[in-house]
Amino acid sequence: MLVGRTKEVGALEDVLTAVRDGFSGVLVLRGECGTGKTALLDWAASAAGDMRVARVAGVESEMDLGFAGLHQLLVPLLDGIGRLPPPQRGALESAFGLTTGPPPDRFLVGLATLTLLTEAASSRPVLCVVDNAQWLDRASAEVLGFVARRLLADRVGMLFAVQEGEERSVALPGLPELLIGGLAERAAHELLAAVACAPIDPRVSERIVAETAGNPLGLVEFGRELTAEECSCAVPLSGPLRFGGRLEELYRSRVQALPADARTLLLVLAADQLGDAARIWQAAARLGVGPQAMELPAVERLVTAAPGLRLRHPMLQSIVYYGAPTVARWRVHEALAAITDPVRDPDRRAWHLALAAPGPDEEVAQELERSAGRARARYGWAMSADFLERSAELTADRARRACRLVAAAEARLMTGETSAARALLDRAAPDLPDPVVSAWARRLEGEVLFAAGESAAATSVLLEAARMVAPYDARLARDTLLESFAAQLSNRQAAAGAEVVQALRSAPGLGESPATTADLLLDGFAAVAERRFEAAARLLRQAVGAVSGGQPVPGDAPQRFLAFRLAVTELYDDSAWRELAGQWVARARDQGALAATVIGLGFQASSRLAEGRFAAAEAGLTEARTLAEAMGNRAYAAGLAEVEVEVLAWRGDEAGTRLLAGRLLRVEAGQSRERGKHRVHKAVAALELGLGNYAQALRHALAAAADQPILSYPSGPDVLIEAAVRCGDRAAAAAALDAVAPWWQACETPWSLGLLARSRALLADDEQAEDGFRLSIGQLRECQVTPQLARSHLLYGEWLRRRRRRRGARDQLRAACELFGTLGMEAFANRAKAELRAAGEHAAAPSTGTQDTLTPQEAQIARLAADGATNQEIAAKLFISASTVDYHLRKVFRKLEVTRRAQLPNALSGPDPSVR
Repeated sequence: MLVGRTKEVGALEDVLTAVRDGFSGVLVLRGECGTGKTALLDWAASAAGDMRVARVAGVESEMDLGFAGLHQLLVPLLDGIGRLPPPQRGALESAFGLTTGPPPDRFLVGLATLTLLTEAASSRPVLCVVDNAQWLDRASAEVLGFVARRLLADRVGMLFAVQEGEERSVALPGLPELLIGGLAERAAHELLAAVACAPIDPRVSERIVAETAGNPLGLVEFGRELTAEECSCAVPLSGPLRFGGRLEELYRSRVQALPADARTLLLVLAADQLGDAARIWQAAARLGVGPQAMELPAVERLVTAAPGLRLRHPMLQSIVYYGAPTVARWRVHEALAAITDPVRDPDRRAWHLALAAPGPDEEVAQELERSAGRARARYGWAMSADFLERSAELTADRARRACRLVAAAEARLMTGETSAARALLDRAAPDLPDPVVSAWARRLEGEVLFAAGESAAATSVLLEAARMVAPYDARLARDTLLESFAAQLSNRQAAAGAEVVQALRSAPGLGESPATTADLLLDGFAAVAERRFEAAARLLRQAVGAVSGGQPVPGDAPQRFLAFRLAVTELYDDSAWRELAGQWVARARDQGALAATVIGLGFQASSRLAEGRFAAAEAGLTEARTLAEAMGNRAYAAGLAEVEVEVLAWRGDEAGTRLLAGRLLRVEAGQSRERGKHRVHKAVAALELGLGNYAQALRHALAAAADQPILSYPSGPDVLIEAAVRCGDRAAAAAALDAVAPWWQACETPWSLGLLARSRALLADDEQAEDGFRLSIGQLRECQVTPQLARSHLLYGEWLRRRRRRRGARDQLRAACELFGTLGMEAFANRAKAELRAAGEHAAAPSTGTQDTLTPQEAQIARLAADGATNQEIAAKLFISASTVDYHLRKVFRKLEVTRRAQLPNALSGPDPSVR
């Protein structure tokens, strides 16, 4: 019965209508316990008679096995698993335990789920109904959240119900939500009257409605408990109702009134997660309970058989489980462990054994430790942490317990739970058994600090950890030093960098062991710190070459990726940057690694920015933001926004740059993100330089260069040098050039040598300047950093005009205008046009094409289609469905006025078609 839910039913009807119209619909129902979310889901499922309905309900439990909820939801659709692309099919089958194979990546599982749902919907619309989503296992919740964010034109609907007030969170941010509260007063009275056994006195009705705040479950439960005398007010209601407590009291009293066998059966249901009737009866039989325990009407009212054999309401599960004596819970978990197959389901068995243990039990603790390793490989770090924490609780030996707590802290850190990781390290600290474990814990503490944004403290702690472990493990010491060095680069403290270099000098050697990529990076950075630039460039090139040759980026720690990314960008090798960024993104997509894809897209966007491919950079940033939202993780937003403000600045979008830069500087000041602030100042300096505001450009360039780390981002020093020269501050320009020139020379790339020649020309005497400008143009023509080539033409043209050599000036300024116009660098283009007019010539306005109407995602899809990718291949690369690709391609065809895929290459021809 749905009373007073017109608005809510309308929202559900909108979802069903969208699905029937060929699109998709998603809605999250949020509300407190008893507000009727399940009843609304039931209504939607019954109203979707023309659709395939898949349902799952989360169950509160002490333990979750990864993908269990997803498996239950997809059972009706698994007949289509054989039609999935092989990588997706393998991932899904591995996740569900249907085959043995490598651990599944959860985002490849997500893509497989998306494909399975949309393929099923091609013949008949699909509605997925997820109740009590807050109690789904974490892996299933993340996958379903991912899928919900990727739906567009797929004929798939997804409805979630989430109970408010639960400590456990669910990864569904950003999805459309509807808050389900108590019923309005009139509807609440109507519902209460409908369930009461007799006509109800208005005074009684008013009191119950007021004290339940219109909560439908409370109204139904209280109404059914009322006697005829209480309804008529002949017998007063006893005491204050206190809705929450009274409702719980009602459930508890019903359970306590049952015979012992029936209570035991309910406890088995509360302790089990699967809802499999045969399994439940098997466990109950070991406890001496038979099917007759279900025959009591009072039991039947508390149990439901759909989906699975479960207790009817989540509140009832908690009351039954936590209201039972501890010894009774031990016996039930022991029975469930006994009926669990130790070969097919060892982890569930280990967890039940753990909950059956009355005290420390090393044998069970070891089982849990083994389960932690399997869980990390199969389901992720979060479940591994659960196993390790419980293993530690059952460990009597204090030293061994400390080791397991440190391992649990590492697992929590990998899930992003920095506070929990810190708490576990604190618990382990008094009992750390030896220097190696102590160094491990100290290193994790440094990584916790780095993850929390405290990079200065992280540098010191990681450095200390490296020193602690150096006498025992040279490899681990060097890896930790690299993390410390990268944290220092993030913090921009040169003093700390000197400490790391000193620690490296005193670190033990590796003997005959071959150098790893991490070794090359560390030695290369150390050489830079010691100003041995030629050796530094050689070592960093070797590291980059090793990874481009197929070696993986070393380690999982975020500092190591930061170190590698810095090495690539600082070498001023645009070809290596472009190639490695492309390989990184391709590998991450092929593996279904969404987080790695987001990082790689940001890295790739910076490469495209350097080459002046602004539309492609923006398309990559748009995709990265979309994928980050699909993960339910906004941790990458700041880094992506820093690249975005640079794109806006070099495009010459004054309003957009100033708005975003102002916001980022305010945010990053509050978060002490020094590197972020420097990057924003560098972007604003570029904007001001294009606008001809040289004093402002110099101010921001100096802010970007303040407390300069050992290495700097490309295109920073050259902006400072040009702005300083334009402001007449030759001393500042010369100081900046002296600082960076040895590194540019050591890199020996056309890009670095072109910047060096141009910067020297700006400071040179007349007879030397011209050769410098010409050398700069010649070098920059050998690489693809076109904005830098255009700037060299502009500066050379300005220099010629000021010496009244107008014909030569016009040639250079015309080339600059054409390049800036083609690239879409509006501010620099206007500066070049003004100079060209001063030289006696007017520049032609740049032409625009029809592709300006494409959105970033449409442009991305169009480029992939133009390269010959099928809809399915595009869908796999972009983590969307094939039907969504088809939807966007139809819009692309219409906007570009083409009718076939073969026409796309010509329609998209040009250096970098702009998109809006």
